[in-house]
Amino acid sequence: MKALLDYIPLFVFFYLYKTTDPKDTSHPLLQIFGAGVDNNHTLTATAGLLIASIIVYGFLFIQQKFSLNKQQWFILLMTVVFGGITLALSDDYFIRLKAIIINAVFAIGLLLSPWFNQDRMPIIQKLFTPVFELDKAGWQRLNLAWVGLFVLMAVLHTFFAFVFADGKYWGEFTAFGDMMVMFAFMIIMFFVMRKHLKIQ
Repeated sequence: MKALLDYIPLFVFFYLYKTTDPKDTSHPLLQIFGAGVDNNHTLTATAGLLIASIIVYGFLFIQQKFSLNKQQWFILLMTVVFGGITLALSDDYFIRLKAIIINAVFAIGLLLSPWFNQDRMPIIQKLFTPVFELDKAGWQRLNLAWVGLFVLMAVLHTFFAFVFADGKYWGEFTAFGDMMVMFAFMIIMFFVMRKHLKIQ
């Protein structure tokens, strides 16, 4: 349920991104946050993303007994900071950086996690210990696989935001592409690791 709630802001973003004309300055959200010249679909979608994120994480904050985990705080902070800068400057360059930075930080965090835990255990081991039974080398390889996933996601977001077709398909990839990559990775991981499952 919580995982689905995390995607609501992205669905709101995609809907507004696809249904707003880039040159339309009359959208109600633009009356609040300000309009651009030819990027109003991105500005409207960013405003929707910002509002939806605050509502969703506000709900989770209350549901989780007035607390958010570090990942939730980080995603909310990045959304508010980069979404706020995007709307303040009417420049979609900054919101395009958000997913790149989030994925890069996750990759670095996973890579360095063994050095910041007293037991030298990678975060992935803590997350998947109830699911998999691996030796130390196996956990290290699995951790590196997740690092590779987030590096790949950062590269793909960079590609679709700034390289491919002048960012034409950036909204589509942001809303659905990275979700598909993540699901594909999870399926491959469980297939490759099936012999190490604790529950068979």
